[in-house]
Parts: sequence; C-alpha cells; structure tokens
Amino acid sequence: MAEPAYVLTEDRPRGDVRAAVLLLHGGRSESREPVRRRQPSVVRLAPFAFALRRAGGPLGLTVWRLRYTIRGWNGAEESPLADVRSALAAVRSRDPDVPVALVGYSMGGRAAIRVAGEDGRAGAGVVAVAALAPWLTPSEPPELLAGKHVLLMHGSADTTTDPRATAALAAGLDGVAASCRYIPVAGDGHALLRHPSVWHREVTSFVLARTGLTAG
Repeated sequence: MAEPAYVLTEDRPRGDVRAAVLLLHGGRSESREPVRRRQPSVVRLAPFAFALRRAGGPLGLTVWRLRYTIRGWNGAEESPLADVRSALAAVRSRDPDVPVALVGYSMGGRAAIRVAGEDGRAGAGVVAVAALAPWLTPSEPPELLAGKHVLLMHGSADTTTDPRATAALAAGLDGVAASCRYIPVAGDGHALLRHPSVWHREVTSFVLARTGLTAG
C-alpha cells in the first residue's frame, strides 16, 4: 500500500502569471490520520480560493492549495512544515520570479508564519502572510515576520485558538514587519462562518495589494 502524500493543486490564470498565493488549511495538535479533501478545515479554504481566483486571475494571480499528508502538528515533528516547504519549492519552480503570499488558517497560520521566517530557504520569495484564526505558540515570535507584509484576523468569539495571542503578535510586529494589520471579527468563531464576506474580502484585498497586483 502506497504511503500517503500531500496534494498540491493550482488554479492558473490564462495569461501571464504575475504573483502566486498558497493556501494552507488547519489541522489538529496531534494526529497521524491522513488528510481527506472533505474535512472541514480543508473545505473552509475553498471560498477563499474562489474569491482570490475570481478577483486575482484576470490580474495574473495563480492560486495554489496544499492538502497536508497528515492532520496533526505532532509536537517536535512539526509535521505540516515539510509539506509546506515542498509546496513552496514547487510554486517557485513553476514561476521563479513572482512574489508569493501565504494564507494560513488555524494550524495553517502557524505553519505559514514559521515557513515565511525561513529566509534563504523555504521562505525566500514570500512577501506577504495572512494568518486567519491562527494557532500561535512562543515558537512563532514576531521576528519570523520581519520585513513581510502581514494580515492577522481573528474572531472575537473563537474558543479554539486565542484571539489575544493574535492581538499580541500584531502588537509585537510594530517596527518589525513591513506592514501589519490586525482585524478582530466581532462575534465570529473558529469556523469563520458568521461573517464570511469579511474574511474573504479582506484576504483578497490584502493578497492583491501586497503582491503588487493592485494599488494599496
């Protein structure tokens, strides 16, 4: 029986590619179960991919989505990071000279921050990071995002990951990041379902502006 592997898909524009975005879904603290395409954390990013493709495709944005090999972070194994690094290498190989944005939800936000900070290795070429309801620990200090454009969003009613940690990271990025915007989404929980248009609109606007496809 074949070992499970990550899945990387691309929605490529018809014309020239001018920028790329890679979407990273959530997961669990501990799990070695394979990721399935219909799991909620995976499905939750589909509307973001649609919004980015619709607004950014005509401008030259290519939209990538990664599905990890297994669901868990798994402590020191940091299981998603190897998949994210490999996916970013594939993105850069396909279009080596374009700016790249990362959009990560929950555990994916943590993975995006960690890999974006690996300048000279995986993080090379990453200019912008959007972390949505991110799962944060002391392993994600502000210095990882030095020189990046950053969007942080968190629902005020989230009881799965901590909005206070996201607000604290935003405060710590003052003078560290190239830019940082923190958006608390009033009344929303971890599923991002109460005000979906807010999440989709802000992420799309951020990605297009910070990869140079629109003014902003």
